[in-house]
Amino acid sequence: MSAVRGAAAILLGAAGAAMVAAGPVMALKGARGRADIRAELRGQAISFPGQAISLSGQAPPAGAPGRDVLTGPQARAFAEVIGRNVLAATGGRTYAEVSAELMAAGGDDEALTRLRQTAFTGQMLRASLLNAYQAWQVTTLVIGLGALLTVTGAALLAASALLATTG
Repeated sequence: MSAVRGAAAILLGAAGAAMVAAGPVMALKGARGRADIRAELRGQAISFPGQAISLSGQAPPAGAPGRDVLTGPQARAFAEVIGRNVLAATGGRTYAEVSAELMAAGGDDEALTRLRQTAFTGQMLRASLLNAYQAWQVTTLVIGLGALLTVTGAALLAASALLATTG
């Protein structure tokens, strides 16, 4: 075997071994991240409301009424329910629009103050749920990349072994 071929086999083997070692670690970290997200959502005891509770008049996602929010996609769906309800409660206005209206009224309008607080609270809850969804998406990426790294590492190890044994 030539020196170049031997060096290539060693480099491929080392890279493959590192990838095979790192891939499962990444996948495990992703799975643990998902477990953390589930635990946090479970601790918040969030459940989809029934149709009668929806202020927007739109039903929650199919099969969702009464179901606990435990995953990123469920958190996103619940955030959409909150978003629709906030818009229904504020007459289609955003927090910024209600706040500007309150400031234009001199800041002394009690009804607008309550409406602004409703909009703010709803938008903060919505943002928190969307953060859970985004974190869930990151864990999906980490798990997938871990699997890809493992398979690619195994392929490099196989190529290294083949390169080392053929002449």
